[in-house]
Amino acid sequence: MEFTKTTEQASKYDHLEKMSVQELLTNINQEDQTVPQAVAKAIPQIEALVQEIVRKMQQGGRLFYIGAGTSGRLGVVDASECPPTFGVPFDLVVGIIAGGDAAIRKAVENAEDNATQAWLDLQAFNINTNDVVIGIAASGTTPYVIGGLQACNQNNITTGSISCNANSPLSQTAQFPIDVVVGPEFVTGSSRMKAGTAQKLVLNMISTTSMIQLGKVKGNKMVDMQLSNNKLVDRGIKMIMDEIPVTYEQASALLLEHKSVRQAVMNYGERGY
Repeated sequence: MEFTKTTEQASKYDHLEKMSVQELLTNINQEDQTVPQAVAKAIPQIEALVQEIVRKMQQGGRLFYIGAGTSGRLGVVDASECPPTFGVPFDLVVGIIAGGDAAIRKAVENAEDNATQAWLDLQAFNINTNDVVIGIAASGTTPYVIGGLQACNQNNITTGSISCNANSPLSQTAQFPIDVVVGPEFVTGSSRMKAGTAQKLVLNMISTTSMIQLGKVKGNKMVDMQLSNNKLVDRGIKMIMDEIPVTYEQASALLLEHKSVRQAVMNYGERGY
């Protein structure tokens, strides 16, 4: 079936359906390689936002992500990974998606078009001026996200954003905007591809750097991680062995007693972190 090509559809990858599997994979990979370069250009913007997040968290604040669709899911994923990775409370970093948790698995019709719902969703967490709210939207035009940041601005709550269009309405709304301009997608309009990858990279950078600055990492080790499975317990034992002169069995006993790598090392003789 042939479709009439519009200006929006025009790209160097016309007629994808005529490409072989190898050609499709190679071309997608080539497009993906441009994403880290776009993220690198945004590092000064990311730095400014992280500095503010750390400052607010040191005052007892929290970090919230709000988004719709892929952007919302990415925020939820990043937030949900902070407690097991860094041993922080589950409500220190919170991901909120338009349409609620049901939208994580299945699209909720018209949820992203509701400009007032994000503020209601944030109020359920008793949002306050110590907190930081980051709106995530590839297009930078999602009403749910923009409306949420506008309400935060009106209530003296720090706002940031992650968008893949320069000078978007979302970027103009946020106090700390991040623009990662990745260009047209391999499949036109499929922002789960390069834009989604860019957003994931930036979210990794924001949460990881913030947690390191807050002292949740020692060396390059997750010394506060939750010991939620056998693999992580084994990793924790080996971390302890790297820090103090004990056998595997002794390290295992220390970890069992103290429930964390940090506490196990701190409570071994005079040496600690």
